[in-house]
Amino acid sequence: MARRSYSLLQAPNYVRRSESEDDEESAASVSSENDSITTSDEDYHPVPDSSSSASENDTKTAVEVERLMEETVGEAVDAGAPGAEWMSRSGNIEWFPTAEETMRYNPVPTGITPGPTLYAVTRISTLRSAFDLFVTEEIIQLLCTYTNLHGRRKCENWRDVDDVEMKAYIGILILAGVYRSRHEASRGLWADKTGRAIFRATMPHYRYAQISANIRFDDKLARPRCFRNDKLAAFRVLWEKWVARLPLLFNPGVDVCVDEQMVGFKGRCGFRQYMPKKPAKYGIKIWVICDVATSYAWKMEIYTGKSGSSREVNQGMRVVLQLTEGLKGHTVTCDNFFTSFSLAEELLRRKVALVGTIRGNKPELPPQLVQLRQRKILSSLFAFTKTTMAVSYMPKQGKNVLLLSTKHREPAVSDGEKKKPAAILDYNKCKGGVDNLDKVVGTYSCRRKTSRWPLALFYNLLDISAYNGFVLWKAVNPEWESTKTHKRRVFLEELGYMLVTPEIARRPCAPRSQAAAAIVAEIQQSESESESDPKPINKTRKRCELCINRRRTATTCSSCEKSVCKDHSAVVCVSCLP
Repeated sequence: MARRSYSLLQAPNYVRRSESEDDEESAASVSSENDSITTSDEDYHPVPDSSSSASENDTKTAVEVERLMEETVGEAVDAGAPGAEWMSRSGNIEWFPTAEETMRYNPVPTGITPGPTLYAVTRISTLRSAFDLFVTEEIIQLLCTYTNLHGRRKCENWRDVDDVEMKAYIGILILAGVYRSRHEASRGLWADKTGRAIFRATMPHYRYAQISANIRFDDKLARPRCFRNDKLAAFRVLWEKWVARLPLLFNPGVDVCVDEQMVGFKGRCGFRQYMPKKPAKYGIKIWVICDVATSYAWKMEIYTGKSGSSREVNQGMRVVLQLTEGLKGHTVTCDNFFTSFSLAEELLRRKVALVGTIRGNKPELPPQLVQLRQRKILSSLFAFTKTTMAVSYMPKQGKNVLLLSTKHREPAVSDGEKKKPAAILDYNKCKGGVDNLDKVVGTYSCRRKTSRWPLALFYNLLDISAYNGFVLWKAVNPEWESTKTHKRRVFLEELGYMLVTPEIARRPCAPRSQAAAAIVAEIQQSESESESDPKPINKTRKRCELCINRRRTATTCSSCEKSVCKDHSAVVCVSCLP
């Protein structure tokens, strides 16, 4: 009983005592009745003594004191009282209720032009060339090498795959995604009634199934030695070659988004994850940073689980810092898995701003932002440090949204019906970069049912490459198919036909199906005509690049291909050439 009474006396500052009460009477009251605290009638009514047990009285008194403490804290929040009440729960960060101590945010220029890099622009001439920038000849040769190595070991009648046939195989996968056939059996794609003629015209079904069963991305005999230290050894070489191409071809805009992507897979995998809120609950998790305006996948990292027996600390901070390496002057948007006060400070040192939701159990937040008592619906409560702003927005009773931002430094609230803070509006605008990538990739995905996780990652690699190539192609040719609303479907269909055409043109014998045989005959005839016809001479008249008057001419230099007129050109015979 004495211990419980002593605990109640530890919070005298939260109770308003009566001014008319005498000090001597108050001292006598405390010494005689430890179970009650004297207060004014208008502020607090103590529980009177009764014939009930003393423990019941103590419990009621403790509840009343706790309620009074919460009301007092709420009054301090409404009044914007500074001081120790605005210290973080960890006690090492001081927050202010106003932005008077906060420094102004001055964005740093990125120094780069958003969009395709000069390296990409100079190499994009056709629709297929945009895709070839990601799935390069080096990657195709790697696929052919390891697929042939495994096929010779497992198949007696194996015929080596070359680069043309491998590209045709990729084209079949892309076309199957265009026709929404990811859940259809591959044999149905080659059937006379339910299939399409383009598949039968490209290669027989048995050859497609043979390549699918033997496609590999590493040497299987050397894999056990690599698996001791690397769970991703079966796909590591191809993945690193491909990921290095992503930031080389595109410069992201000011706003970027960091989130995770789930590649659906239910087979055996040492780092398979379970995320119940994702459309594919089981699969392989990939950290992705995207450009918000275009959803271009700028960097990606596969999560292979914890390395040792201990759980990784500050994993979200490590992922964001790795993915944003090389950025300056950008704004990163992420969810509460990644956001922390230490991450915001580290990004500021790199001249990168952070906007993201934050969990309420973070020790760096002041307790005033977390409490919900005495809060009105659609109200916003702000807290500031010198470089950071935190806001608590209450959209409905009993729920609040916490957000941390180093970009916003003022307590700005919109004039809309829901009175959302400006920081939350910016977050809602930029948070869906990776989610939109998942949506557009899943619409025409080339994924097929498989029990091998490297093949599941390879399908996702093709989907991302096709979408990133579409972003580059549209940026270089903004007027392409401007009247159509389904531009990406047209892009994928033309890309698939371009990949399978060289294989169809060299097919030795026509398929049995009449429709497929007609496609083969048409393509082979057009190829033979293009080889026999001489290359047409370009007679377009352009301005001379060496004339002061810039006269028009149709003559070009045979060496540098610049337009030159007769006055600045010379005729040289073959023997006089250097």
